[in-house]
Amino acid sequence: MQPTNVNDPNYFHRVVDCQWACPAHTPVPEYIRLISQGRFDEAYMVNWVSNVFPGILGRTCDRPCEPACRRGRVEEENIAKPEPVAICRLKRVTADFKGEGVRALMPAPPKQRKGQRVACVGAGPASLTVARDLAAQGYAVTVFDGEVKAGGFMRSQVPRFRLPEEVIDEEVGYITQLGVELRGGQRIDSMKALLAEGWDAVFVGSGAPRGRDLPELPGRQAGAAQIRVGIDWLAAVSFGHVKQVGKKVLVLGGGNTAMDCCRSARRLGADSVKVLVRSTYEDMKASPWEKEDAEHEGIPILPCHSPLEFVLRDGRLVAMRFEIVESVYANGKRKLVPTGRVVEEPCDEVLVAVGQENAFPWIEVDAGIAFNEWGLPLLGEKSFQSTTLPQVFFGGDAALGPKNIITAVAQGHEAAVSIDRFLHGEDVDRRPPPHVNLMSQKMGIHQWSYDNAPVNDARHKVPWAAAEAALKSIRVEVELGFDLKAAFKEAQRCLNCDVQTVFAPKLCIECDACVDICPTDCLTLAAPVATETELRTALTAPAVNAEQALYVSEPLKTGRWMVKDEDVCLHCGLCAERCPTGAWDMQKFLLTTAQAGAACRGALA
Repeated sequence: MQPTNVNDPNYFHRVVDCQWACPAHTPVPEYIRLISQGRFDEAYMVNWVSNVFPGILGRTCDRPCEPACRRGRVEEENIAKPEPVAICRLKRVTADFKGEGVRALMPAPPKQRKGQRVACVGAGPASLTVARDLAAQGYAVTVFDGEVKAGGFMRSQVPRFRLPEEVIDEEVGYITQLGVELRGGQRIDSMKALLAEGWDAVFVGSGAPRGRDLPELPGRQAGAAQIRVGIDWLAAVSFGHVKQVGKKVLVLGGGNTAMDCCRSARRLGADSVKVLVRSTYEDMKASPWEKEDAEHEGIPILPCHSPLEFVLRDGRLVAMRFEIVESVYANGKRKLVPTGRVVEEPCDEVLVAVGQENAFPWIEVDAGIAFNEWGLPLLGEKSFQSTTLPQVFFGGDAALGPKNIITAVAQGHEAAVSIDRFLHGEDVDRRPPPHVNLMSQKMGIHQWSYDNAPVNDARHKVPWAAAEAALKSIRVEVELGFDLKAAFKEAQRCLNCDVQTVFAPKLCIECDACVDICPTDCLTLAAPVATETELRTALTAPAVNAEQALYVSEPLKTGRWMVKDEDVCLHCGLCAERCPTGAWDMQKFLLTTAQAGAACRGALA
């Protein structure tokens, strides 16, 4: 065992579980504190800098931050159903309650433009992130998209009852006002032709536009008029081309697209909507809250149903047959074992939402871009630069396959850094380290500049629109968002994990005061041991979460170590308040990832 290297910026970053889990590394506790102080403009900007689309993501994010939230772990003994802070919905609060002051906080369009021109293919979240980051640095950025309005799948595939169009318009507008040229309705159909126009760099953010189908199933072709691919159907609904649906609708698939399809069908007049998925309910790819929302609206989800055939009578689809399967795990891999039991579900329309895949029909085979066996471009691991055509970069679903909005944003930031370095003749594989800062929050002997008393409230519920109104229209937003009172209460549940407990071994007199007062028994004055495994079991309270680090000090005067289990710390500051010598201090950790601009260029470590 060695003392913890707290000079490694990733050490304290990992303690901020929510920020560590966010692909864009949004400083979550920072904006939640600003919400509790009523500083919504600043809270919005903290989000905007990192994730670009606070209002959109506050409604639609896959929320990787929430399963990571420490709150859901430390309250296990006190609350029957421990739940994380409603991080995503608090993000929406920053968008809902910001004022006109936000515009003054945003960067102004550069007065002078660089001579270099960058083309972005597709106007989804990855391309728009690249455009924002580079336009703010003076590059001439042009975004091409086949649709008239920008937004990509945020506009075409996320239903309006989850994401109102005016929210997309507003947040896309913040990007175009930086001087980004949007050429909507201009689909790129030839990479070679685009490259011939002399762009200094090209970014491909065209998404994963092809929905997987089930062409091998009997009856698929004969019943084509009543069978639709999910993502195409959602786009048709979004643009008003589809306004009604069959009375008995089956949705095939277990992802978030399937959840959007079933809830949309319900609103378009279907009397019966069922979701059928091959996996178990627990193994579905849809987010837990997406499944809960569908079930809340009376839509049953039937697991372990493997489709066998589409049943037609007199040329019309009337049902589907499924075999019930059993999910069996062997050597860590799932296998669906047939049971021989066949069931039939009546229907007059089927929406197939069994996945998406990349499609680049507009990139010619001789354009110079190499692809792998799965049809994905060969890219630098961190740079997102084509390995065979250096002026071309990819990001979002077009780079590594279908993910989500926040991942597309994160990849857009990285690609923008690469493009900026490439256009300055610098090595794109050398990445700038994040900027890290630690600042004491001490304002007095027993006072801190943050509210350090965690409340015992259970997670507050977001109100919904009345069911009778919400289910009658595809455009009535279901979730109403927190009001100010609920937002404040929910913000108070945050444990301020970015306010770190920082220990100075030379000041410690080993009086045990901090160990005695710690409400979660996360501190131990421990005798030296050989391995971390031994140390974890020798603590005041055994440290069972091996994914979260132990904070191990340099040897103290007696040879013992001060050890802290970061996993269950409340960041309450009681240890620092009780310490008679000031060996413990509460210091706010701020990590800022590098984005395109001067800070990402030059000599890098």
